[in-house]
Amino acid sequence: MRYFIVDDDRASRVMLSTIIDEFELGTVIGEAKNGVDAIPQILMMQPEFVLIDLLMPHLDGIETIEHLHQNGFEGSFIMISQVVNKEMVAEGYEKGIEFFIHKPINKVEVQMVLKRTEEKHRLKNSIMAIRQSLTNFEVPDVKNMKKTTRDHIQSILNDMGIVGEVGSEDIIQIIEQLLIEKHKIAPLPPLKEIYEKVAMLTKNTPDDVLKESKAIEQRVRRTILASMINLANLGIVDYTNSEFEYYTPRYFDLTDIRYLMQQIENNDQRKAKVNIKKFIQVLYSEIISKAD
Repeated sequence: MRYFIVDDDRASRVMLSTIIDEFELGTVIGEAKNGVDAIPQILMMQPEFVLIDLLMPHLDGIETIEHLHQNGFEGSFIMISQVVNKEMVAEGYEKGIEFFIHKPINKVEVQMVLKRTEEKHRLKNSIMAIRQSLTNFEVPDVKNMKKTTRDHIQSILNDMGIVGEVGSEDIIQIIEQLLIEKHKIAPLPPLKEIYEKVAMLTKNTPDDVLKESKAIEQRVRRTILASMINLANLGIVDYTNSEFEYYTPRYFDLTDIRYLMQQIENNDQRKAKVNIKKFIQVLYSEIISKAD
């Protein structure tokens, strides 16, 4: 499980991070001291859980959650608060908060709450998987064959932690378009040409196609950067992690990932060179090999 901590009190952030690490409850992939700083990072990293303080400068916890929901974030929230009354609890649950953790922070309470939240999360995923299996079972064979390729792509994107990113659907459509046109693995057509063909699936006029193709490029770039950040976080926790060992040297430049790891460890802004063409080419190659 991946956690993001939002609290203006540094001591609280350190304590929560230490508890999560000590009891092996998951990985803290980022933190922020206020909602304004947290929102763009959370939307990029897409953690499963956000531990968020109620009272913060600029944006309080409830306002931050509202902004994240408005931008499509679907992760779970755990509220941290020193003052808890019935009205606040009601508003919190209305906004989608799973549980509350009281201040001063208690190690046992944090451990129990996070384990309960994880169990609820896993149960939800299990139910979704069962429903998906039933749906796939009822689909005619032709459609099942079409879904197999998509499933392979989603599996790879899931390993990199980006299957929930907005740009993941663009990446899937790019690979599907290349497969439809039966392109050779190398060289691929220019990226601009691929973006425009994907844009034509939903847009009709030349202006709309051009505008959408530029939007696709930006979404894909942000999604690939998110995968780099996720892998860098995995590398920091465990350099022998199977996903880190497999995907990092194939899809990315090791120098760029190591640079990201340094940025994360130093709490610097996450910036890196994103090679979209290499990512698409390697993914396309993998999907063709699976099809064979």
